[in-house]
Amino acid sequence: MSQFIVVNPSKCIGCGTCLLACSAAHKEVGRQTNPRLNLVQTKEVSATVTCHHCQGAPCALVCPVNAIKFDGDMVVVDEKCCISCKMCALVCPFGAIKLSGTSVAGVAGIQVETPTFPKGTSDIIAWEIGVYAAAVKCDLCSFSKDGPACVNSCLTGSVQVIDKSHHKKLLNDKRIKASVELEAIAKDTSEGRNVLETRSVLQGGKTLDNKNSSEDRSNQ
Repeated sequence: MSQFIVVNPSKCIGCGTCLLACSAAHKEVGRQTNPRLNLVQTKEVSATVTCHHCQGAPCALVCPVNAIKFDGDMVVVDEKCCISCKMCALVCPFGAIKLSGTSVAGVAGIQVETPTFPKGTSDIIAWEIGVYAAAVKCDLCSFSKDGPACVNSCLTGSVQVIDKSHHKKLLNDKRIKASVELEAIAKDTSEGRNVLETRSVLQGGKTLDNKNSSEDRSNQ
């Protein structure tokens, strides 16, 4: 299992600090400044979505020029080789790939905005005169010895890197929680008996009926 960034929605406050840190970190090493995280906000929660560095990596499979490759457990993009076909962004199941480019007007330090599309337009279909966009996605800040800038800058600790061991712990915690909830259901509802019987069968044990039958025979 690859490492990737996850966000705990219950802790995220939607401040956008992680986006700013991501942009600044990549700017320092000469890469596109578009944040590699997507901030998603609703009335109830907010969280960011990033690349999961999939083992199957559909983005790498569809890239016609091999600009997206595996580097160990990571999926990385060579921005210099990208031809901006946008196929990777279309097939990404998490919507984690963006298109980013530097305006011709911005190269000389004088930015003259000449919008050719509404501000809310997706960067997949947006097009700006003179801008050659490249695919950008989370690279776990592999160029930095300090690790992902978003993780280090998060004010609430909601952003973290998850790996195989962490993922295994989360699964175990979910199983324990589910088991406790099943016990509560078994005690509080009439359907609880069926729940316990089903779980007993799945665990390779005896059902309650079998247990009761054995007890009855022993009493006789």
